[in-house]
Amino acid sequence: MRQTIDGAVYKRMILSAAASIEINKQQINDLNVFPVPDGDTGTNMSMTLNTAAVELRKQGDITLTKAADVTASALLRGARGNSGVILSLLFRGFSKSLKGKEETDGVGFAAALNAGVEAAYKAVMKPAEGTILTVSRLAGAGAEKAAEKDPCAEATLIRTIEVGKEALANTIEQNPVLKKAGVVDAGGMGFIAILEGMLAAMQDQDITAPESGTQASNSADFAALTDEDITFTFDTVFIVRKTSARSIEPFRAYLNSIGDSLVIGEDDEAFKVHVHTDIPGNALTEAQKYGTLELAKIENMRTQFEDMAAGRAPQSTDDLDAEEAAEPAVAEPEKKYGIVSVCAGSGLAAVFRDLGVDGIIEGGQTMNPSTEDILKQIDRTPAEIVYVLPNNKNIIMAAEQTIPLSKKKVIVIPSKTVPQGITALLNFDPEGEEETNTTAMTASLAGVTTMQITYAARNSDFDGRDIREGDYLGLYNGALLDTTPDVAQLLAQMAEKTAEDGKGFVNIFYGEDITEEQAMQAQAIFSEFCPDAEINLLSGGQPVYYYLISAE
Repeated sequence: MRQTIDGAVYKRMILSAAASIEINKQQINDLNVFPVPDGDTGTNMSMTLNTAAVELRKQGDITLTKAADVTASALLRGARGNSGVILSLLFRGFSKSLKGKEETDGVGFAAALNAGVEAAYKAVMKPAEGTILTVSRLAGAGAEKAAEKDPCAEATLIRTIEVGKEALANTIEQNPVLKKAGVVDAGGMGFIAILEGMLAAMQDQDITAPESGTQASNSADFAALTDEDITFTFDTVFIVRKTSARSIEPFRAYLNSIGDSLVIGEDDEAFKVHVHTDIPGNALTEAQKYGTLELAKIENMRTQFEDMAAGRAPQSTDDLDAEEAAEPAVAEPEKKYGIVSVCAGSGLAAVFRDLGVDGIIEGGQTMNPSTEDILKQIDRTPAEIVYVLPNNKNIIMAAEQTIPLSKKKVIVIPSKTVPQGITALLNFDPEGEEETNTTAMTASLAGVTTMQITYAARNSDFDGRDIREGDYLGLYNGALLDTTPDVAQLLAQMAEKTAEDGKGFVNIFYGEDITEEQAMQAQAIFSEFCPDAEINLLSGGQPVYYYLISAE
């Protein structure tokens, strides 16, 4: 057995660990249920550790101190998500504990691991049991006991993994959300995969990642979870470069007062924050009292949860560490007003263009565009004042963040659905005054009834309703109207309710999975129940929703 670890071995251990987590990342993704963000714990951990692997590959002969420092520094800046930040803190413990050492044995390895565990626990304001923290803490305790009996580095790591696996198996009993879904903690499993990769290198069986990772045989039952399991909406991550020696403890307390799942990774030059909150803008503003804000990402966990529960891949932001090569061009004003709109589907895009929209931003449910996506389209619009139609409640905040960023005057009309956006456009007067237009467009939103028909991706229970995979789901102004395997029945219910509400104008936008013949049958149903209403049928081409129907 290998008695000690030097710089060359440590480098190989990290490279092997990065390959191990890459191979297992999809299995870990499929287990991710807590804190119910976006199902990408494995991806976050893999991409975080890979930043260290990239830097280590650039190194030739390397000391243990240097290898640990390079790893820790790369992980801090490459950390993604809660799990990635915690992972970076665990390895920062190695950097501090191994500083100045040419090699270490099992005792030193255990001390380094526990230093990392201590740093991770300090960074998490309200640590929960049944997470990667629990697994790493118990694994570290096991390492310390093993090293006391036998200081062999390899023997210590073997025992660390054994204890860690026992702790991982128990996470399902410690966390009610995990128990509800019937899985172990995703971050904890990722940590074990990393330790196993490190052991493989120590045993001269270094792991190398194939072109694609292995697929999971088990996954979480997301249908068993509910939106109530998400306390705060926005998963917020940002990096601040320090401009003074001021303590960030007051900032830590402030973040804890406005959110949860708080993790802060810090070194001498910068700190990286992960927090769940409903007011990410406040967190970013407060952060600038402690330094210069460098990079940030904000993701809506509720929509990502909806995607996962429906069996769809959740929309995520681009790489936190990616920077644009150049500033987008700002078009010179050629007119007073311009309009940009968010929508998905060629038919809907054509409708918006016909109504005078200057720019279309591809997005909607499951495809929330970023603030930067919206800002680019605003800046490309050759107008002094640009109206933005988000057309989705989960895009409104991203749109509003463009207001101070653009050189143009930006006015966000808080449209929550495509039908609301269309109605707002119909109330826009290109010759009118700004205040009059804003008031009219905003006021018009309340008069629109929006109906949507989508699908159930898996069996579940919602509000006492037994929902079965493959059933159609009908939403009426955002509330569940009914679920049934018969789409005609659902359309009839919607049409009947439309008639009862006395609506006289109906638009039916059919999606990319609906044929023209099927759409005409939907129109006929509405004509039967609403004989006096004007009913228009249009090809929206939208994904996710079979029908988007507006009534006024």
